[in-house]
Amino acid sequence: MVKTDLPYKIYLAGDTVFWPDALERFGKMKAICREYGLHGVAPFDGQADVQDSSPGFETSMKIAAMDRSLMNECDAGVFCINPYRRAADMDPGTAVELGYMAAQGKPLAGYTDDGRLYTEKVKDYRATAWKDELVLRTAKGGSGSFEDADGILVHSEGMYQNIMVEGFIRMSGSSVFVSKDSMDAFRMAIADLKRLLSGHSQASK
Repeated sequence: MVKTDLPYKIYLAGDTVFWPDALERFGKMKAICREYGLHGVAPFDGQADVQDSSPGFETSMKIAAMDRSLMNECDAGVFCINPYRRAADMDPGTAVELGYMAAQGKPLAGYTDDGRLYTEKVKDYRATAWKDELVLRTAKGGSGSFEDADGILVHSEGMYQNIMVEGFIRMSGSSVFVSKDSMDAFRMAIADLKRLLSGHSQASK
């Protein structure tokens, strides 16, 4: 259990946990949260019991359980939707966490420092990794106008990431915030979560 004197806990989700400067990044995020009267909760905050464990299946399962417990006690989540490992799609673990918190009916906000729409991300990824191009679909309907060289629909046209990711964020009442500076984008997302949480608080009185 994360102890705090602040009224709301915000789960800080994203591929930040995998970066070499993760602790520094989370420190900056938590400081921004405090500016808005919120308590930022990083996945590391619940992983003290595995810091000295050897990598492997058992450790991974413990981390999954610990992160789920943190999400259960948080009031909202903020999600980095940046492309992961130079591909088009975001970190899949973060997407799972977003779906989990969406199912709990909690406010969600997204942020990214990559302002390309999803179709453009797929186009760039295919050109770089596979040296091929997207082609215009002949079929009508669906969520995209293009398909890749394998004939797979390039979905989620008009969005920054997968329909379900951005859709769940927007249905929770927030949005995806974009800035070339990721911390600026994060700040905008936190400000909007504060707005949502303050509204929930007023509505419950």
